[in-house]
Amino acid sequence: MPRKPKLGQNFLRDAQAGERIVAALGDVANRTVVEIGPGRGAITTALAERAGHVLAVELDRELATALRARFSPQRVTVIEQDVLNFDFAAAAAQAGAPLQVVGNLPYYITSPILLKLADSHAELDLAVLMVQREAADRVTAAPGWRDYGLLSVTVQMYGPAEPLFTLPPSAFSPPPRVHSTVFRWRFAPRFAALGVEEAEFLRFARQAFAQKRKTLANNLRAAGIAPAAVATALAGAAIDPKARAEALPIEALARLWRHLKPQHQAPPSRALPI
Repeated sequence: MPRKPKLGQNFLRDAQAGERIVAALGDVANRTVVEIGPGRGAITTALAERAGHVLAVELDRELATALRARFSPQRVTVIEQDVLNFDFAAAAAQAGAPLQVVGNLPYYITSPILLKLADSHAELDLAVLMVQREAADRVTAAPGWRDYGLLSVTVQMYGPAEPLFTLPPSAFSPPPRVHSTVFRWRFAPRFAALGVEEAEFLRFARQAFAQKRKTLANNLRAAGIAPAAVATALAGAAIDPKARAEALPIEALARLWRHLKPQHQAPPSRALPI
């Protein structure tokens, strides 16, 4: 009888898909790759054949034990740990180079993992991740698209994200009720180039996208920014006062932030709308 999944796991069973995911990393022959939630090893199998070394971070004890029995420790180090507690900085220091990341992310913890990777961007240069299709649509959306919003801006401030391919429920065991999309995220933070401060800009973005049906000006006023300051900043940034945040590219939002220079009294929320 197949093992009952725990922790929201839907195991990839399509070996060809595992190969495609690993191929999307490029040449990893001399690289250390961190795999998030290897599960039964569908992606790990392809990684073990191509990567210099694999750090497989698996929370489930039974799965971790099975992975250790299956793969050579010279190729794959299985780490029984919650990835949210994984020390990417230490792993990168030991590897002597930035890490690459791959993983089939559990749907219920997608947002915290994306934030963990964003926080660890200095130790990473590329991630190929599989998430629920709707989440990937938001991550990779462009301005003006229906799915463009706070998640898009937050992720893309740390580097470009592009969709690669989508898998049906039948590619997993047990089959989820949704499709899953693989996307590639290259870490190249844009805060300095855009002249914005990381924590304050992300808080500003949350204010700008607070209510999807409201104009940007209304959202900022609702956040407590003086109407006169909002009007002046919009004019200075050459943004239509009736514009919605969903229509603005990151460059325009950064330009508005520079004109507005909001003085935030609290740190940015560390939750994404997935």
